[in-house]
Amino acid sequence: MNAEFFNALDLLEKEKGIPKDYMLEKVEAALVSAFKKECGSSENVRIVLDPVKKDVRVYQQKTVVETVEDPLTEISLEEAKALSRRHKLGGVVEFELKPKSFRRLSAGAAKQVIIQGIREAERARDIREYENRKEEVMTARVYKIDDTNGNVILELGKGTVVLPKNEQLPTDRFKVGDYVKVVVTEINTTSERGQIVTISRTHSGLIKRLFEEEVPEIRDGTVIIKAVAREAGVRSKIAVLSRDENVDPVGACIGAHGMRIGNVMNECRGEKIDVIPYSEDICEFVKAALSPAEVISVEKVSDRACEVKVAPEQLSLAIGREGINAKLAARLTYMKIDIKA
Repeated sequence: MNAEFFNALDLLEKEKGIPKDYMLEKVEAALVSAFKKECGSSENVRIVLDPVKKDVRVYQQKTVVETVEDPLTEISLEEAKALSRRHKLGGVVEFELKPKSFRRLSAGAAKQVIIQGIREAERARDIREYENRKEEVMTARVYKIDDTNGNVILELGKGTVVLPKNEQLPTDRFKVGDYVKVVVTEINTTSERGQIVTISRTHSGLIKRLFEEEVPEIRDGTVIIKAVAREAGVRSKIAVLSRDENVDPVGACIGAHGMRIGNVMNECRGEKIDVIPYSEDICEFVKAALSPAEVISVEKVSDRACEVKVAPEQLSLAIGREGINAKLAARLTYMKIDIKA
């Protein structure tokens, strides 16, 4: 245990932010375990790593008792008093040990603990970095593409994460070096294995966060996103409400010449997005949600169901290809919608 070891701890603290005291505590505990295993002993041992003198010391500990039953862990009061009058029953007497094999033993144990300590500390650091970023959009760089399963490895923060195939848009086409936006959906703080964050490009939160980035009125709270329904890669519907009667929430999201909504659609590889005005009147809300179809009437038949009437020529538009328009409208309004011509 020489100066290089302590210098390495200083470097870890400086470059990776791993506290030196944390590592010293870990190494000391590992050395105690390694010493007992190597010596085949049950005796109490204390190991001291001194970063000032840059050395290591091993102390055998014995408890002061009236009658000694285990010489490896106990010492009589009479013997303890002979060493120092300050010793009392129940106290601990320490003897410094200098085992011949300890240098080799300590080097191996310290190395393993440092490696594990670095992993744990880096994981804890990464968890702290991500713990407040759930459902936030982050920009990542494509590092590698796995041709066997379609997963994409992204550089995110100070490490890499996997974007699974099932979390990619059907229209996604990646090249190494591309920059892509993803949303953090889960943070793994319990398991010591697996990646810390789960990321997605199919989650509805991505649409919401992209609009927040593009629309200043959403960021400052003037326009509120009340609901989002998404069929990733195909179509999304977003319901918005304005707190200011002078601000058109739909117009704010679309932007001049459709620039704002266009930027969101481009990031989502051309996914179509309908921006509709939110209404507390469920019939009006359902009517707007079925846009671009023109609705003749909406009748509420129960708390969670309504009947919609449209002109015959509007029926296919209201339902949408493979029922997608009606399906998204139902998700957006939390209503069962029965459409009739």
